[in-house]
Amino acid sequence: MLVRRSTPVKDLAEPAPSDKEIETILKVASRVPDHGRLTPWRFILYRGDVRNQVGEALAARAMEREPDLPEARIEQERTRFSRAPLVIGVVCVPKDSPTIPEWEMFLSGGMAAMNLMIAANALGYGTNLITNWYSDDAEGRRILGLAPQERVVGFVHIGSYEGELQERPRPDLVDIVSEYTGPWEA
Repeated sequence: MLVRRSTPVKDLAEPAPSDKEIETILKVASRVPDHGRLTPWRFILYRGDVRNQVGEALAARAMEREPDLPEARIEQERTRFSRAPLVIGVVCVPKDSPTIPEWEMFLSGGMAAMNLMIAANALGYGTNLITNWYSDDAEGRRILGLAPQERVVGFVHIGSYEGELQERPRPDLVDIVSEYTGPWEA
């Protein structure tokens, strides 16, 4: 896990995980803390021609939002989901609960996304988690198959890759870890 890195989406190529590998990845993704056993998340697979259909719909939506969109941006929207051979949407599905706040449910979805990436990486695949503008757009979420009350945790792009991934600077522990010294004071 100390060598986990995000693979640039443009570098993700065929082959994608097999159906059996996807099943394993999703089983691992589902083994996360889930206060109240609510299962407040689900997964959507985008693969094959569906990725192009989603891209066309997102491009059309982007043009509705920004009528003067340059052709390069339109093409970018068309290829959002077809750059990697498999995209798995991790979706927060809030459940009614008198004791468990929705933010905990969203965090559980985030843990599912992280487990999903770790499982795919362990099987030798590259991953990259992306949200983008359509995650905060009601029509964008509808296009992507989400119900009105559901929210995007992230879209995990998965594929094979070759070469070495660049390491990025990581925080020094001295900057992010402290011992508890009492209540915060201004």
